[in-house]
Amino acid sequence: MDKRSLTAGSARKQAFVGLFLAFAIFASWLSLHLFSMFRFELDWASLPLALGIAFVQCWLSVGLFIVSHDAMHGSLVPRGGRLNDAIGGFLLFIYAGFSWKRMRDAHFAHHRAPGSETDPDFSVSHPTRFWPWYGEFLRRYFGWQSVVFVFTVVLAYWLLLGVPVEKIVLLYGAPAIASSIQLFYFGTFRPHRHAAEGFPDGHNARTDDFGWLKSLASCFHFGYHHEHHLAPHVPWWKLPDARRTAIESQASS
Repeated sequence: MDKRSLTAGSARKQAFVGLFLAFAIFASWLSLHLFSMFRFELDWASLPLALGIAFVQCWLSVGLFIVSHDAMHGSLVPRGGRLNDAIGGFLLFIYAGFSWKRMRDAHFAHHRAPGSETDPDFSVSHPTRFWPWYGEFLRRYFGWQSVVFVFTVVLAYWLLLGVPVEKIVLLYGAPAIASSIQLFYFGTFRPHRHAAEGFPDGHNARTDDFGWLKSLASCFHFGYHHEHHLAPHVPWWKLPDARRTAIESQASS
């Protein structure tokens, strides 16, 4: 069943749950960001807590991107049209100044031919090597708009609002960079890397055999990646159900 065949009631329920979770992730990210920048006192005694804050902020940043990814596929708000565009574009922009249209077009190109020469997310030159592939990934997506956005935020916090630079680096810069590595590793490299076992089909994607909690912590269930490619209209919070159905189907066949 795709988003076009959802009943009106199912579509409303999916939209309600999706928007509620999106708001919870965004509100948590924003609250923690404002607290860490303007209320939290960073010193040697508070360093362990600061590292904990950075860890949580990294995970919430991953969540921002995953919600925007659902918006690309129209699964955040089924039949939501421009509402998906508005929410997805806003979250991508605050994540790293990304262009909504550019990212969405590239992601659709990825789904049309995953793991091929025309897949913008795939490294033909380094299909098994994490860091060279990640370097290509960054160069492809982190363009001038993102550079201007990040430098504007950093300079505004540091020079205009007086936030110490070490706090900006540890509690804003580090979580942002770490989240990009986390997203790339669990959402691109692990599912699409070349390995001896190959792929189950032409989607050139595999799925992590993670339990629910580990899957949520790693990448908001995006490690259930083969299921995502089979049904891109399924939102992130329904991917465990899609994974469970796939396991049951394999067991009965």
